[in-house]
Amino acid sequence: MPDWVHARCREIGERIREARLEAGLSQVRLGERIGRDHRTIHRWEYAQRVPDLRDLLLLADVLETSLPELLGERPPRQG
Repeated sequence: MPDWVHARCREIGERIREARLEAGLSQVRLGERIGRDHRTIHRWEYAQRVPDLRDLLLLADVLETSLPELLGERPPRQG
């Protein structure tokens, strides 16, 4: 796997953590809200595992953010 992939996974994990803290949720509570174990949340936040699309959609909903914002989408390149 290219290094940039792991770096992006770390960035996404950090965004998940930041959004969770802003929402005032513990890993346990967030896990309960989306049907995942708190250890899974921890693994996502520290890029040990990656959430699938369904998980990302649930996270964005519970954390009241958009999927592009959670993923840190960059604007399209110009020309």
